[in-house]
Amino acid sequence: MDLKEIRADISSDVVHLNNCGAGLMPRPVLDAVIHHLRREAEIGGYEAAREALPAIEHTYDAIAEMLNCQAGEIAVVENATVAWDMAFYGFPLEPGDVVLTAMAEYASNYIAYLQRAARDGIEIRVVPNDEHGQTDVAALADMIDGKVKLISITHAPTNGGLINPAAEIGKVARDAGVPYLLDACQTAGQLPLDVEAIGCDFLSATGRKYLRGPRGTGFLYVRAGMLDTLDPPVLDLHSAKWLAPGHFEMLPNARRFENWENYIAGKIGLGVAVDYALALGLEAIARRVQTLADDLRIRMGDIPGVRVNDIGLRKSGIISFSVRDEEPNSVLQTMQASGINISISAAGSTLLDMRRRDISIMNRLGLHYYNTAEELERFLGCLAAI
Repeated sequence: MDLKEIRADISSDVVHLNNCGAGLMPRPVLDAVIHHLRREAEIGGYEAAREALPAIEHTYDAIAEMLNCQAGEIAVVENATVAWDMAFYGFPLEPGDVVLTAMAEYASNYIAYLQRAARDGIEIRVVPNDEHGQTDVAALADMIDGKVKLISITHAPTNGGLINPAAEIGKVARDAGVPYLLDACQTAGQLPLDVEAIGCDFLSATGRKYLRGPRGTGFLYVRAGMLDTLDPPVLDLHSAKWLAPGHFEMLPNARRFENWENYIAGKIGLGVAVDYALALGLEAIARRVQTLADDLRIRMGDIPGVRVNDIGLRKSGIISFSVRDEEPNSVLQTMQASGINISISAAGSTLLDMRRRDISIMNRLGLHYYNTAEELERFLGCLAAI
């Protein structure tokens, strides 16, 4: 990677270590968003959208290339939550049906499980972790019975550094004939995501994190053969066609999970962000993020009073940590005053995992490929001073 060239595309002068919250948009993405917004102001929103149709359509092609799927299997929506919800709430579940999920499942997903448990009578079963702290694939296989209708796993949790073994889970799902929903919110743009190799039937992700796209963008992959399995929880005149007073038909592809009004500038910017990541190479991105994170974890652990709270056999660019006798909010504010962006993660975001580890709140950072050695030295110096 040409870090000098990459850094030239960044407009910020802060040390941005909050990529797990939102990455910094590179200049081509920013330019694409601003250009379209300007055209909306100049000629009108509908007219600008018609003018930009090739760029809009390209976003589907770019995401499909990234995921190794067909453009018709992609829906571009407002965010990762909407993408995931469209799959989960659209999936048919009846009283007594079982959903298998992970210990480190994200709060938004688990709240949806609880809602459907109360409303539809489904049962949620949590797969235990193995000795490394990741989802135990053997235990998952043993838990599958005739009642299990869906496996729903977060690929990389919002904290804890873990990367769950998505492809191994996918093999279990395929062998058992159980549909598989993967939340790739933190891994899209950080890791290669090949839906054929992973074996998932549905995948949701955001544009704003490791893809470095605009906020207000997300996407859903639905395997073509599973399209009619889902009943979209919301339809409008974009996702379906009203053909007669008593009859409508849904679109024949994944765009049936979209709606008419959407963030066109963001959708275009998302496609540019995916292009940017593909040009650098997702394998190269993954190697650099892992190298930076592995080294930083060691160096953080060498600072007296600092505890790294990460688990898992394979770890992501997300590092969770605690500083002895310091409140995480205080650490955040000190870092922010020094021009360093980190964040906080409370137990409510991954309740089962953090309660199991007896952690109520901790600090969190998310490295990306554009972070430099000088930035990490500055962060370590501030951490040591704290």
